[in-house]
Amino acid sequence: MLVVIANNIPPAVRGRMKLWFIEPRPNVFISGINDSVADTVVEYLYKYCPVDSGLMVFQKTKKTPGYKVFGVGDPKRSLVEISGLQLVQEKDGLKGDTLHTEQK
Repeated sequence: MLVVIANNIPPAVRGRMKLWFIEPRPNVFISGINDSVADTVVEYLYKYCPVDSGLMVFQKTKKTPGYKVFGVGDPKRSLVEISGLQLVQEKDGLKGDTLHTEQK
């Protein structure tokens, strides 16, 4: 499985991505492709996406912990760890290093 979250990808790359992925939300791509095809797709993304694309890629692996996370450029999202679980957080919601929630 491969999940790609981007700030902005060139139209040609977006069109190519739609061959392998579904896009449930703009700039969020999910695919169940096998490992060898996933490696090829990641190489393609590195080659054709400029740094301002802000890619964040999550790839399933057979080694512990079962996935790897990497990216290109500065994504609008950041990885945060809560109780050992890695989550993706929008940077707009960040204030320093803490999570803020609305109280009613």
